Amino acid sequence: MEAPSSTMPRRMSRAGTDPRVRTARQALRRRAGLVLAAITGTLLLLPSTAGATLPTAASPGDTAKVDKLTSQIKKLEKQYRGELQELRDSRLAAKRALSKSDGLKRELIGARSLVAQIAAAQYMTSGIEPSVVILTTDDPSNVLDGATMANHLSNNYSTRVKQIETLIQQEQQSRKEAKEKIAKLERTIGNLNRQRANVQKLINKYKPESPLVGASGLTARTVNMRTTIDREFGPFPTIGCLRPGDPGEHGSGRACDFMESTGGSMPSAARQAHGDQVAAYAIANASRLGIMYVIWKQRIYDMRSPGWKMMENRGGITANHFDHVHISMF
Repeated sequence: MEAPSSTMPRRMSRAGTDPRVRTARQALRRRAGLVLAAITGTLLLLPSTAGATLPTAASPGDTAKVDKLTSQIKKLEKQYRGELQELRDSRLAAKRALSKSDGLKRELIGARSLVAQIAAAQYMTSGIEPSVVILTTDDPSNVLDGATMANHLSNNYSTRVKQIETLIQQEQQSRKEAKEKIAKLERTIGNLNRQRANVQKLINKYKPESPLVGASGLTARTVNMRTTIDREFGPFPTIGCLRPGDPGEHGSGRACDFMESTGGSMPSAARQAHGDQVAAYAIANASRLGIMYVIWKQRIYDMRSPGWKMMENRGGITANHFDHVHISMF
């Protein structure tokens, strides 16, 4: 029988025979296996401990419902002869909530997939991560302590488990919000449908007007409203009315923005009080002037559905109408 080759590394030969190395590695595998088993059990329990299993069909069903409600909004706007900002606002909120829910669901799938891949990799390496195997040397004094490796595995998994738990909670909350916003939209549409007869009487008061070329494309009714408000409360920093290309009343010459500040800054307390007076005057004189709705401080007062109603946060001072009173006309 040939003697062992002199080229064989002594450390490798010693690693295969030294009982201390084998014992240390066996201990590592046992501890890693226990950690892996405990964490795998935790992952299997996650859906039930955090709530119901995520339904894959909920989002498509809700999306179809929003699409159906959108068709109803368009029909109502045609009957009500103008934009229904309250409905558009509620629809936008529902779509945003659904989009957020879908995004969180994709993140959740990715996080679970990553944990599954790590678990599979550790299983294929007898419960030890490849990086740990590489760090393990033939010298027993340099073999990673089993407890240290177990802690490493536990921390690695616990971070991802917590991420999954958080994602599940966020997705469920977002889906709940989306359903609530869709329900609110349905209720608003129902209310408008029920008061259609009264709204029709209101609309019949105001004959549709054509934009006037000599009045910068505004309707006669809008010109009268702008002049009246400016005479009663002016001067304003600026008044903006016609906005070519705008799909709403600004584009058709039937709306004006009465600015209380400039540059997107929050108006002073005095200018905010001034805006309150402008909005109150517009509402009190809506029937005489032909005003359809007023928006001020992230609230809308629609004469076709009276009462101040909060609007969704659009992300800025100007977008939320904190720096100007918006008045739309029939």
